[in-house]
Amino acid sequence: MRKVVMIAAMFVALGAAAQTPKQWRDSVSVLIEQINLNPSNLELRLKKAEANINLQQYEYARDEYSAVLKKDEKNLAALYFRAFCQTQLRQYSFARADYEAFLAIQPEHLEARLGLAHVLQLLGRKTDAADELNRAVQMFPDSTDAYAARAVFETQQEQYDAALYDWDEALRLAPKNAELTASKVDVLLRLGRKKEAREALDQAVKQGTPRAALREWYDKCK
Repeated sequence: MRKVVMIAAMFVALGAAAQTPKQWRDSVSVLIEQINLNPSNLELRLKKAEANINLQQYEYARDEYSAVLKKDEKNLAALYFRAFCQTQLRQYSFARADYEAFLAIQPEHLEARLGLAHVLQLLGRKTDAADELNRAVQMFPDSTDAYAARAVFETQQEQYDAALYDWDEALRLAPKNAELTASKVDVLLRLGRKKEAREALDQAVKQGTPRAALREWYDKCK
């Protein structure tokens, strides 16, 4: 089931690139007609909600997911993407409820856990957000995203030593990722450790990261 929902998320992202806004609007028009003829067809509503998201029509998408959940309260795709829409609409308490309902059904889902942690942080519940990020790392110890998400949070909280550990773990899993290297270097520079920052950049280049991708950070280390 986790795989199904992840594929659905990827489909939305890929669909956004594959179709133009006009094509998405045309899709919405066609789907509205089909839904009027088949109001109980949940697949049609999910497709329309996908189109709404790609048009950044988050209220319409949320309403479609709500209609799906009235018929199928455990529909994972609807819960996951409604939580996303609620977040975009800054309805964080509702987003939290949807993520928690999703995770009650499918607890081993990294993206939902990170989404919940993000919403908890937006709600000002920093301790709960930290707990959720710790749980994500414990459950997915081989996930670059889990370590990176926790590192971002720790950096924002100025917990720089903890953040450095997590950036190192993320880089251990993805050593050629220029963005991860830049994030680690940023923390080192905040700590005034320019020499170590330069060494981190050199190490990344040795491991295959193009030097040009790190030029800005090399300049900051002068």
